[in-house]
Amino acid sequence: MDNSNKYRIFVNPKYKELEPFIATIPAIFSREGVIIHKGRNELRLFKTEKYNLVVKSYKKPNLANKIIYDLFRASKAERSYSYALKLLNAGIASPEPIGFLIEKSGLFFNQSFFLSLQSECPYDYYDLNKRPFERKEEILRAIALVTAQMHKNGFLHKDYGGGNILFDDRKKTIRTEIIDLNRMRFCKIGIKKGCKNFERLVASEETLEILGKAYAKDRNFDEKECLTLIKKHNTSWKQKR
Repeated sequence: MDNSNKYRIFVNPKYKELEPFIATIPAIFSREGVIIHKGRNELRLFKTEKYNLVVKSYKKPNLANKIIYDLFRASKAERSYSYALKLLNAGIASPEPIGFLIEKSGLFFNQSFFLSLQSECPYDYYDLNKRPFERKEEILRAIALVTAQMHKNGFLHKDYGGGNILFDDRKKTIRTEIIDLNRMRFCKIGIKKGCKNFERLVASEETLEILGKAYAKDRNFDEKECLTLIKKHNTSWKQKR
């Protein structure tokens, strides 16, 4: 742990060797690495001798949130790190977290960075709507089951959209990984909260049927009620968008 006034760095003990590299992130982020995504937050891929690392830079918060993150609440980067460990400990796959860095400006929080290994999953949920997959139903059932597994463990992903569900169908068993975890909530998740969590997934009625049936079966929910709720919330979200 680096307790200097300017930076606070935390590194997964398994990857302690990467601490010097993490310390350089604020200086190199904007001019090195390969851009993966650039929007409200920015993701870049950095390659070291041994690892491919995804570094996420979170948008600088307003003054009020700078004070909140400094004094009262963990930063988005720190939450992403700790929540990834929670998922992995529960047997739910997510790219392994490497560490996080918090940069201060004067007395206050300024910016944070989260690092993880690059996922080996080649696709995300959005790809299911872009091209045909021979094992599409199997992929959808795998996504429904990992969603059920999260909910049974009390993990409610508050940004459960297509870009945050990764999958790999190249082996016999479909692999799924969940990312973008800083908005995770921890609570008891019954049929209403659980089915509502599917609302952001762009899906046809047929896709919702596959997801809903697999989810209901795994959670021992009434299938008809589950399908009705999932379709209702999914339709409502589409109308809002």
